[in-house]
Amino acid sequence: MSTLASALPAGTARRAFRAILWRDVFVTGKEFWVFLIQVGLQPLFMLFVFAKVLGELNYVTADYGHILLPGIVALTAFLTALQAVAFPLVMEFSFTREIEDRLLAPLPTPLVAVEKLVVATMRALVAAAVIFPVGALVLGSAPWRAAALPLLIVVLVLGSWVGAGIGLTMGTLVPPARISVMFAVVFTPLIFTGSTQYPWPSLDQLPWFQFVTALNPLTYCSEGVRAALVPDVPHIPPWICIVVLIVAATIFTTTGIRGFLRRAIS
Repeated sequence: MSTLASALPAGTARRAFRAILWRDVFVTGKEFWVFLIQVGLQPLFMLFVFAKVLGELNYVTADYGHILLPGIVALTAFLTALQAVAFPLVMEFSFTREIEDRLLAPLPTPLVAVEKLVVATMRALVAAAVIFPVGALVLGSAPWRAAALPLLIVVLVLGSWVGAGIGLTMGTLVPPARISVMFAVVFTPLIFTGSTQYPWPSLDQLPWFQFVTALNPLTYCSEGVRAALVPDVPHIPPWICIVVLIVAATIFTTTGIRGFLRRAIS
């Protein structure tokens, strides 16, 4: 199947790739309000409880919301991309078998996996963009620096791609019967060790936990967004965030595509 697709003209593969990509974008657009609820509900409550409620009760400082919001933006992009790949892929390979239609397209098999990464990244960027007005609504204001927009975009694109790569890896390597358990095992550590609720340098009093959070790629997405939006808050240097995210994206894209090829062939 992949040999036949690779023998086709490059123009045919590009047209097939664009057609599949447009189909997924169109489906997302038709369910846009459902998509907004899915990606916005959890961040809304996290911002409301951790920043607004705890702030009103004087358990956190008044400016904590501006420290938390960049982390919530990063978390939303990361997890949206992860879920957008992992859950559908498990269903397509095990129950609906919808993946067979895509594998029959005049497209090299690895590009079918890449298309899923691209769609997931696009969905994640839209989700991240939604969080800014949500944050401004809940907090009363949202930190914003137009000069930092290039850094913000680069970090969010890389972070979203890493999340999608992890989703592709999980969706192809984990047996369907164990995917719910795996998500429970993976999600909680990702959320609470990703420096979303706190700046990473502030953990210097807990060196063991600082080391653990340094192993989580979400940390570098959170710190990169924080560097772009609230540079006065101590953060990991942006170039380190970008380098680590590129390395993580390369690793998880490679493992995810290999898993996808193995499942597609079997």
